Amino acid sequence: MTMTSQEKAKPIKIGDIGTACEVLCPLTPADLPPLAGEEPEEAFKAVKTGVREKYDYSLDGFSGLNLPVPQSREEEDAIVRSFLRGLEKLFSRENNWGFLQPTTLSTEYCMQCNTCNDACPIYLESGRQDIYRPNYRSEVLRRIRRRYFTPAGRLLGKWAGADVELNWRVVYRLAELAYRCSLCRRCASVCPVGVDNALLARELRKVFSQEMGIAPEAIHKAGTVQHLKTGSTTGMMPPAFRDTIEFIEDLIEERTGRRITIPVDKKNADILLIHNAGEYLAWPENPAAFAILFDAAGINWTLSSEAMGYEGVNYGVWYDDIQFARIIAAQVKAAKNLGAGKIVVGECGHAAKGLLCIADRLLTGDLSILRESCLPLLESIVTGGAIKFDPSRNDFPVTLHDPCNIVRLLGIVSPQRNILSKILPSGRFREMPQAGIENYCCGGGSGFAIMNSQNFPEWRNQVAGRRKARQVLETFADCLDPAIPKYYCAPCSNCKGSARDILQQHYGFKEKYNIHYGGLVELIVNAMPGLPQPYISWDEEF
Repeated sequence: MTMTSQEKAKPIKIGDIGTACEVLCPLTPADLPPLAGEEPEEAFKAVKTGVREKYDYSLDGFSGLNLPVPQSREEEDAIVRSFLRGLEKLFSRENNWGFLQPTTLSTEYCMQCNTCNDACPIYLESGRQDIYRPNYRSEVLRRIRRRYFTPAGRLLGKWAGADVELNWRVVYRLAELAYRCSLCRRCASVCPVGVDNALLARELRKVFSQEMGIAPEAIHKAGTVQHLKTGSTTGMMPPAFRDTIEFIEDLIEERTGRRITIPVDKKNADILLIHNAGEYLAWPENPAAFAILFDAAGINWTLSSEAMGYEGVNYGVWYDDIQFARIIAAQVKAAKNLGAGKIVVGECGHAAKGLLCIADRLLTGDLSILRESCLPLLESIVTGGAIKFDPSRNDFPVTLHDPCNIVRLLGIVSPQRNILSKILPSGRFREMPQAGIENYCCGGGSGFAIMNSQNFPEWRNQVAGRRKARQVLETFADCLDPAIPKYYCAPCSNCKGSARDILQQHYGFKEKYNIHYGGLVELIVNAMPGLPQPYISWDEEF
């Protein structure tokens, strides 16, 4: 049976996680806070008969993992045993040397103040459902650990704060809960003692992937596995990459009237530029803009056509240390093979997180290489004076989305703003109500943007992406007139994908309000004088 509305009105306690009911926290559009000027959401689509019986939807009525319902007591017990093995390894230095210390500290030092609640966009936009509190899944983890791995918990149970008894429902719901967090780490930024609930969500994902083989197909099979097999998560292989570069050179000539030869496999270049390969297929105007700008600035740079060398993403950063390490090593090898001075990551947040931050403990000795985000480099080009820009070419309202992994994690806050101050007319840039390290996730972080199985996209669009939609409406509230074109600048491929799927396709902001999205480098090139036509075309989908 599904929990009744009266039961749901009561707080869902930590110990309720294993309750035998059809849906622990059934979510409806009526639970979601309304968006100003927007019609109420339609009812969530019913899961087809046969599918609901086959897969587990018992957390909130949605499935992001396609977990098959166990058919016997033996299968149920095997799920629990496998999870406990993985959990034991999670707190072992031998098995988790890279993240053991922060994982242990975040597990042991929470004060239960729940300051994190009001920092979480998913919790807020769900109508404050208890299961989406950042601390809910973390506290389930803590109590399981106490119950099964401490003498006090084994002996005293609930009297020692160890009142979660494992069954298959607990394991499956915890797995789904690990994918109800976008890993934006906004909660960690407000915690008075530095507890990182997003890290714990990610570490849970690691247990499920590395020990139990549980991960979203889009992230694992069609993600890291395909990446290692073909050289890219898109499946693009080296011959296709070279063809794509020729297409981009044609695009540049069409837009600028100049033929630019994009350097590929140039030896000993100062910079190896690595894009999210999705840019080449979905937004080729972005890598084209980099080529135009670098050519004008006289940058000594190159791309790589080696498999793994033209794809900057690393989905392992979201869920699996082993896959992450394999991809990082191959990416750095491609740079080393060309003798590049350093790797510069294009406009992609999680690619920057992986290469610039998480990889630090892996890239030692012969694997050591300089790595940086493109944003400081773009800032130096724009503010250096070698290229004169005409801000009047960007005479329209612009706001800036701060990608979580670039801004909150890496602390790159000022360069993009300094750039905009040079390429926009006075008064055209407007900050979001919460900006910089306080900004909200695009709604597609941690893999959400590419997870399209079952009914998960409905949850992503209406819950995970709702706060960003609210921000955009608030930011452009004084100019929502569709006669005024507006630009949502998102210097991240993943965030642009979310803007396309959530803001444009789900909420219809382009049709209703003439709000467009795109990257930062396109705005820079649009402000370059001498172009025969604007680089940004409002008639195209960015």
